[in-house]
Amino acid sequence: MARRRVTTAGSLLLDSEGLVKLAAHETDARAYFESARQRQARVTVSAITLTEVLRGGAKDAAAHRVLSRIVVLPVTAELARRAGELLGATGLSGHRHAIDAVVAATAQALERPVLLLTSDPKDLALLTAEPQRPKSERIVVVRV
Repeated sequence: MARRRVTTAGSLLLDSEGLVKLAAHETDARAYFESARQRQARVTVSAITLTEVLRGGAKDAAAHRVLSRIVVLPVTAELARRAGELLGATGLSGHRHAIDAVVAATAQALERPVLLLTSDPKDLALLTAEPQRPKSERIVVVRV
C-alpha cells in the first residue's frame, strides 16, 4: 500500500471502520494513529460515528478505550447543513451517505492537513473533494 506522508500537525479523523480497526489494534490503523500522535495532530471522530460503532454491550470496551484518547466532535447545525449541501452537490442520498456526508463535513472543518481513515474511500473522496484548494491542502482519504 502506498502511503502519502503528512508531515505537519493537522488532523486525523476516523470514520466508523477507522475507529473499529484502531480499537482492534489493526496494524495500519495503529500506524496512522501513532504517526498522528508523534506529529501532534489532533485525532478525532465525529459524534455521529458513535452511532455506527457503539451498541451498549461489553464489546464496546475497546472502542471506549480509543475514545478516551481522542476528541469526539459534535454534530452542529452548521455541520449538518454543510453535509446536506455535500449530498446535493454530489447527488448522493440515503442513510449511509448521510452519515458519510457528516463525516466529510467534519473533515472539511478540521485543521489541515487532514487524513481521514475509512473503509469507504470512494464515497468519502467524492464528498470531501475540494478541487479549488491546492493539492497539498486537500483531505487525504485512506482505506483501512
